[in-house]
Amino acid sequence: MKRKISRSFVILSIVAILLTTTLITFVYYNFFCVQVMEDLKDSASLLQEYGDLEGLQEDSGEERFQGIRVTLINSGGEVLFDNGANRNSMENHFDRPEIQDALANGEGESVRNSQTMSRNSFYYAIKLSDGNVLRVAKDAGSIFSIFSSVLPSILWILAALALLSIGMAHFLAGKLIIPIERLAENMDDRMELEEYQELKPFIDRIRKQHQDLVKNARMRQEFTANVSHELKTPLTSISGYAELIETGMASQEDVVHFASGIHRSANRLLALINDIIRLSELDAGEAQPPFEKLNLYDMAMSCVEMLDFSAQKHEVTLSADGSESYIHGNRRMIDELLYNLIDNAIRYNNKGGSVSVSVYPDSEDAKKTILTVEDTGIGIPKEHQERIFERFYRVDKSRSQSTGGTGLGLAIVKHIIARHKAEMELESEVGKGTRIKVTFTD
Repeated sequence: MKRKISRSFVILSIVAILLTTTLITFVYYNFFCVQVMEDLKDSASLLQEYGDLEGLQEDSGEERFQGIRVTLINSGGEVLFDNGANRNSMENHFDRPEIQDALANGEGESVRNSQTMSRNSFYYAIKLSDGNVLRVAKDAGSIFSIFSSVLPSILWILAALALLSIGMAHFLAGKLIIPIERLAENMDDRMELEEYQELKPFIDRIRKQHQDLVKNARMRQEFTANVSHELKTPLTSISGYAELIETGMASQEDVVHFASGIHRSANRLLALINDIIRLSELDAGEAQPPFEKLNLYDMAMSCVEMLDFSAQKHEVTLSADGSESYIHGNRRMIDELLYNLIDNAIRYNNKGGSVSVSVYPDSEDAKKTILTVEDTGIGIPKEHQERIFERFYRVDKSRSQSTGGTGLGLAIVKHIIARHKAEMELESEVGKGTRIKVTFTD
């Protein structure tokens, strides 16, 4: 990363230097051209005002006009005098743009490049009172010749700046990645980022992701340990009963009793495996399951009817009320949610207790549907209420074993509620019962 940042800084510096040099060269040359033309205008004005123009045709003027070429041309374009060439050998100048402008407007100017592109000729012409045209000219280097003349110096400066850029880039890159290196060394270190406030959201996000990963890893580790323990219990019972039957130590009456124990343990084992598989599916973050319009009231009534026998077995009264209410959800998941909530309310109830299920639209918001499952069971102590949706967490382990619960039902409920973006509220008091309220938003 440091190398990439340093390389980017160096490339950016070199490009900036080249662009700056090029732009400065063009600006300087433009200023240079304006200055040359101003000098020619001043020279032409001085010649017109103070020069002996009448004697130009008899005087070569090589010493009088050092550095400036002076040409006198009549209105027909014929050269009357030129201090840089024999006028008799010169062609007619009427088609020259500066001459035409001077004859038409009183003055004219132009710049012409030589064929080699190494020199430019600057011309300025002014119309005299006698109708002739006085033209002054000067040769100067082109932008290419100026640039090539300073190119060695530019290259030396560029090399020096490139070396400086490499050093600065390395230094700045190191400074920039210090917080990231410190974060990599200790993800839990609460660093002060006063110099790099822009990095704070990034580092906070990285730290949060790290904490989530650590938390998930710890949860998986606990889950694995709990699964091993939960599976070991029924398997131990099955193995023990089977061994007694196999060795012939059990009487005929005991065989029936042991077979019943093996059956119960096998059913518990199957229930555990099914819940573990279901939780794994939900944890995998599978693609959004198909949602459809569901009549939550009808589904709740069907679940109550299905669990009525279980309620009678536990000597619990099960009732339901409400009205037709529709939500968008996954049918299988909503069935699981209803089953787990109502089944838990039955299992952790008292003999002669009751469970009531209700489904109704929210009176304050027509887009919301409320499901409540309320029981008169053993209740949940305050200190346990935040943890009952954790996997294998049980308030009363002996009670859970006797009721046949897997300890995963409410964990599945929590996943389903999250998938449907619903909200859940829990109210419970020891010895009086528990009320769970789930609010769905359509």
